[in-house]
Amino acid sequence: MDYTKKMLRDDALKGKTIVVTGGGSGLGKAMTRYFLELGANVAITSRNLEKLENTAMELEAETGGTCLPLQCDVRHYDQVEAMLEATVAKFGKVDSLLNNAAGNFISPTERLSANAFDTIIDIVLKGSKNCTLAFGKHWIDKKEVDKTILNIVTTYAWTGSAYVVPSATAKAGVLAMTRSLAVEWAKYGIRSNAIAPGPFPTKGAWDRLLPGDLKEKFDLAKKVPLKRVGEHQELANLAAYLVSDFSAYVNGEVITIDGGEWLKGAGQFNLLEAIPEEMWDQLEAMIRSKKTNS
Repeated sequence: MDYTKKMLRDDALKGKTIVVTGGGSGLGKAMTRYFLELGANVAITSRNLEKLENTAMELEAETGGTCLPLQCDVRHYDQVEAMLEATVAKFGKVDSLLNNAAGNFISPTERLSANAFDTIIDIVLKGSKNCTLAFGKHWIDKKEVDKTILNIVTTYAWTGSAYVVPSATAKAGVLAMTRSLAVEWAKYGIRSNAIAPGPFPTKGAWDRLLPGDLKEKFDLAKKVPLKRVGEHQELANLAAYLVSDFSAYVNGEVITIDGGEWLKGAGQFNLLEAIPEEMWDQLEAMIRSKKTNS
């Protein structure tokens, strides 16, 4: 069986409108592509409008669907509200919110400034809260039902992980929000679920996390019992199921898709204990250089 193949039937999301934060690249782009192939209208958001517009044109050409690029910094509630209004103005409604926007970097925690820590918390936890609150209030006020919130967390949201403490902290908060609202908002016809991916390498994010030859030194596939990393279509298949009507009885669940990695050894980045102090200096310089050039 080919696990890179598409799972759902072609019209599985027909008539639905889905908002994907961080939808311009990486896993967000992969999920958006599949949603469009399944008949959904999709609004993609990030801070980089040019990237969003290029992605939207590319995916519309590939799928024949409608993809709306909307600039939005999820850290600011007023921008989230404006993004929601623009989506409703274009498509008439929103059926699903996919909180995918994230930020992360590896570092010993004692090397982090308060602002660096805040940056990750603000994007991941505050951003997910802003979108969830804006969309939830909208659906409840309009008495719209059969809505879904899907949050992308991580396996170290419940195990913790050294060297990515801001991300682990923020993702744990998102997971708690997912489970809490699954109970509180079920009466309004809103389901809330999460996906916890293991290693699904993307060019941009993983180059920033593990620059240079670190990807070779710390081969994450070796930590996975299945001895491989995830294919983007595998994650897209799961996300499409969870925003579809086929998952109507799934609520408050976090589904792990990691090849058994966290069961083998909790803390995706704990292996970085082996990095000597002087290498952290080199690593920080490389990460700063990539940020400056991006």
